[in-house]
Amino acid sequence: MKFWHKIYLFSILSFVLIFNAACIMVIERNHSKMLQQEINSAISQNMNIHSSVNAIVPILRIYDSIDYEKTVLTNIAKEFVEKNVDQHTYMDIINDKGQSIFSNTDFKMPSQREELDKLAADEIKYILRDIDSRTLLFTTNITDINHKNYVFTYIKDISSVYQERLDQYRFFIRVDMAAVLLYMLIMFFVSKGLTKPINQLNQTAQIIAKGNFSERVQLKSKDEIGVLARNFNDMAAVVEDTINDLERHNQEKQRFINNFTHELKTPLTSIIGYANFLRTTKYNEEQLLDGLNVIYSEGKRLESLSLKLMDLILLQEDQFQLEKHDLGAIIAEIKPSMELKARKKQVTIAANCEKGSLFLEKDLIKIVIFNLVDNALKASDAEQIITIRTYWRGSQYVLEVIDQGIGIAKEHQDKIFEPFYMADKARTRGNSGAGLGLSICQSIARIHHAVFEVSSEENQGTTFRLIFDQKEREGGRIQ
Repeated sequence: MKFWHKIYLFSILSFVLIFNAACIMVIERNHSKMLQQEINSAISQNMNIHSSVNAIVPILRIYDSIDYEKTVLTNIAKEFVEKNVDQHTYMDIINDKGQSIFSNTDFKMPSQREELDKLAADEIKYILRDIDSRTLLFTTNITDINHKNYVFTYIKDISSVYQERLDQYRFFIRVDMAAVLLYMLIMFFVSKGLTKPINQLNQTAQIIAKGNFSERVQLKSKDEIGVLARNFNDMAAVVEDTINDLERHNQEKQRFINNFTHELKTPLTSIIGYANFLRTTKYNEEQLLDGLNVIYSEGKRLESLSLKLMDLILLQEDQFQLEKHDLGAIIAEIKPSMELKARKKQVTIAANCEKGSLFLEKDLIKIVIFNLVDNALKASDAEQIITIRTYWRGSQYVLEVIDQGIGIAKEHQDKIFEPFYMADKARTRGNSGAGLGLSICQSIARIHHAVFEVSSEENQGTTFRLIFDQKEREGGRIQ
């Protein structure tokens, strides 16, 4: 059963129960109130008769005549009946011997009169009886006249009270049917409207389950379902980001495997080819030396590749002790060795460092600087300048390596930190690069909680910017 069906059926059931119960209570209360009014009225009339009889008792005692008593009581009863002829009232008077003194009833009096049991003087009892198709109210009292008990019964037809209740129930049934039909029609649209956002959520979930992770629920309501929709969209966004990250990581891993395989294939092919050539060719000293040189250089290349891969593995463990060092002093320490390498390409290295102490792992930072400068040298031409600069930017300490080389194309800039990735113009295997340097730098940056920024324009140069955030660490920056 669908959710809107449940809302529809349970709301109708609740409405029918509550509405019917309320209407029945109102009808029964109104009936009880009208019935009580009739009972009070009948008792009051009986009391009036009793008062009239009591008023003439002294006279009846003087005459002390049964016939006279009968005549007087009959006259009183007739006079009372004539006054209330339009109210469907009856009078019945019997003596203590059960003989009828007066009666204008048009029905047979019941043989069993429970109201007469233990009826005391000056007491009025009433009882309701269904006789034929009428409901009659009997009120009875006893009057002592000259030591004789006369039973006065005042009877009133109250069938109209019960007929009124029956008419109200008939009217209620018609109203009830109309109200239920109207309520069913209203609740049909209400239940469908209430569950429409849930259907949208369900449809969106199905679309996302089929792989369209960018799908979102379009709801602007501020109720609980609107909050649920916003949370659902947030969850879908997290799922989409996670899936995209997984796909990106899978692509990176696949590229890593492809590039690693390629990097291994090239030197191994050279080594195997030259070894086989030397093995199958007659001895020639010049050819032997050339072959051994190639085998040696390709072997060293494999050694370098394995060492860099080992560096990547070790850097993932993130078990390094950071201590305070002046980054400018570290740059000054390694600058001579970098200048020595730069002279071979006729490139100038300039340093402009603002003093600042940071939490660093000294040897790892040296690797970062060497790699950045080495990449800048590969991209630079003779007579160009590579600038190493450090400075404070608020609570951040920034290391920049700036070259004037060939630059990096836009489509390569978001991938240059991937292992084995090499932009064709900026880094080539002809420069003995394996594409692991920047990946190692990125891992070292994570260890220092630093981030890289890269800005580059083709044929205008590249700037690598490593940003250390020193906010609120050990009392802020120390210069």
